[in-house]
Amino acid sequence: MTRDDIFSKIRTVLVDALAVDDDDVTMESVLTTDLGAESIDFLDIVFKLEQEFGIKIDQGELFPDNVAQDPRYVQNGLVTAEGLATLRARMPHVNLDEFEKDPQITKIGTLFTVDTLVSFVEAKLRAK
Repeated sequence: MTRDDIFSKIRTVLVDALAVDDDDVTMESVLTTDLGAESIDFLDIVFKLEQEFGIKIDQGELFPDNVAQDPRYVQNGLVTAEGLATLRARMPHVNLDEFEKDPQITKIGTLFTVDTLVSFVEAKLRAK
């Protein structure tokens, strides 16, 4: 399956899960700010991705949990070096280079783009 094929299927999933138009879903679209996804939507997106691609996504694998609440990983509203290392290890599908320059925890949601989903699914399919 090509990257374009994966994107096309993810676009369909997001249109269905978030009730957005096809044109709204681009590779650069941020799930939260551009497409209006909320925390409950992420569960639906994960379920639909599993169904669409025949993959299993473990809890916290695509969208990490418990990072923001751990004082080793976040201090004074910033993700620490240890936190960044943990995010890199747990989310190899996310490019953290820009985020690392200004690692405000409030900006972590901007890391989750359509491109991130495509890269994640691509890696999961390769590992099958």
